[in-house]
Amino acid sequence: MCATCGCGHSHEVITLEQRVLAKNDELAATNRSFLEMNEITAINVMSSPGSGKTTLLERSIRDLPGKRIAVIEGDQETTLDAERIRSTGCPVVQINTGAGCHLDAAMLRDAIDRLQPERRALLFVENVGNLVCPALFDLGERGKVVVISVTEGTDKPLKYPYMFATADLVVVNKVDLMPYVDFDLGACRAQVASVNPKAEVLAVSATRGDNLDSWYDWLAAA
Repeated sequence: MCATCGCGHSHEVITLEQRVLAKNDELAATNRSFLEMNEITAINVMSSPGSGKTTLLERSIRDLPGKRIAVIEGDQETTLDAERIRSTGCPVVQINTGAGCHLDAAMLRDAIDRLQPERRALLFVENVGNLVCPALFDLGERGKVVVISVTEGTDKPLKYPYMFATADLVVVNKVDLMPYVDFDLGACRAQVASVNPKAEVLAVSATRGDNLDSWYDWLAAA
């Protein structure tokens, strides 16, 4: 049972969840004020495991060489993704959550204190791979991005509506594989719109480079 994420149904669990989320929201508000004061744009990147989040960030860092970029990596274990980001020359800090299934505002602030991103930096926060729990926890970020891949199937927005309801942007990755998988981009767009009419949907390939200019335009606007 995951008490903080509300997987249980008892009154005690619900009360604990409310307290945890309320405390997190207080810390997130402090984070948001700090980030705004330093003109740091924090983007919370969420997805299931294997969607291509890290590949997208690697490609973005290399395609935007004049941009101040820093990355906070969230995983239950290992520093593998942080090492991939570090190989680009980008400042990065790893957060290992152990049994935890998401990042929270306290973890983010600790990572920011260790990372010390430059003023006016673009700060990517790669959350733990999970389409449920990360949606519940405000980090103090400027925007929420949900990444899915065409290999996961069309129906993710309907199966995980809360995650997609919180998104400012949905990135459909690995479109270079569409000839080989059963994925309906039009249906996926419609499903996103049904749970979140305000969310923009971009179809990209982080490896081949398809439509990444639209992704970079979105970041610039953010």
